Amino acid sequence: MNTKEMKDFFDALQLLEMEKGISADYLIEKIKNAIVIAVKRDYQATDNVNVVINPEKGQFTVSITKMVVDEYVEDPETEILLDEAIAYDPAARVGQPVEMKLDTKQFGRIAAQTAKHVIRQGIREAERSQLVAQFQNKVYEVLTAVVQKVEPATGNATVEIDHNEVILFKNEQLPNDNLKEGDRIKVYVVDVVNLEKRCTLKISRTHKDLVKRLFEREVPEIFDGTVEIKAISREAGSRTKMAVWSKNPDVDPIGACIGPKGGRISAVVAELKGEKIDIVKYSEDDAEFITQALSPATVLGVEILPGDERICQVTVPDNQLSLAIGNKGQNAKLAAKLTGYKIDIRPESGHLDTEKAAKDPAPAEEIPSAAE
Repeated sequence: MNTKEMKDFFDALQLLEMEKGISADYLIEKIKNAIVIAVKRDYQATDNVNVVINPEKGQFTVSITKMVVDEYVEDPETEILLDEAIAYDPAARVGQPVEMKLDTKQFGRIAAQTAKHVIRQGIREAERSQLVAQFQNKVYEVLTAVVQKVEPATGNATVEIDHNEVILFKNEQLPNDNLKEGDRIKVYVVDVVNLEKRCTLKISRTHKDLVKRLFEREVPEIFDGTVEIKAISREAGSRTKMAVWSKNPDVDPIGACIGPKGGRISAVVAELKGEKIDIVKYSEDDAEFITQALSPATVLGVEILPGDERICQVTVPDNQLSLAIGNKGQNAKLAAKLTGYKIDIRPESGHLDTEKAAKDPAPAEEIPSAAE
């Protein structure tokens, strides 16, 4: 390389570092490895290849080190006759190594292509590693995303998070999202996915823990640990039940989550596009917890059945049966998911003619969840 080419080369490395945030030292090491591979192939060298790249001095040298011998070369890859060695270094002596400097232009097209490929691969690897490091500590957290575009055919949205493009798939969006370019939304980071060619994030707006993280942001008592979210069950976009408990008997956990004039819960509901949120008080007494979980219905009694299957029978006033079960069984299903019990809801009169669905208990373990 001539002086101008060297300057352009190192300027390009600095530009990559500034624009991509990729260390110039990292790229230089990748380039050195690529050149070593090319020299080994073109010059039948082994481990005696030396590549020195000095950005500060603008120097770029490639050489092969061989041992000087007197009359006979046993290994051409590592040995050189004295007469030939003197051409590289007039001070060469038998039994001593000599450094054979090469003209970098001699590598040819194949060597250059190899170097370019490794450089491109190195850049991709560095960007992928950088993204993993950047977001690894953001897993299970909520981030702000800006919608860049929405694919009409699939409904998948491309969003920008900290200058990185990430796909929010249609099945991870809320039914009422109706996303459009420029929308700012909150997403839950489920995982960092390290693919073969790139690294990306798995994000969701349907995960139940999105609700948890949003309340942690809105409710100081949750953030500082005074109020604890013990359990959440969710049908994303429709309804969520959240059980809360307070370490301080003077702090009402439900009131803390609702906030003054309902401001805290309203902020969460607005982010979730109107999703209904039931906040109930957690209890270590299973019967009491089940009673709270079936809110807003009135519960007359809860009988925990013997055995390990976690089944209970719940009695409600006749006029509360539909409310306890909910539209399409939603209230009973969410309560079952919240408590971990199969809930068999029965009217006080014992007649189930108004709701055939109440015959079978709502199975806690069979309810689909966005968090799974």
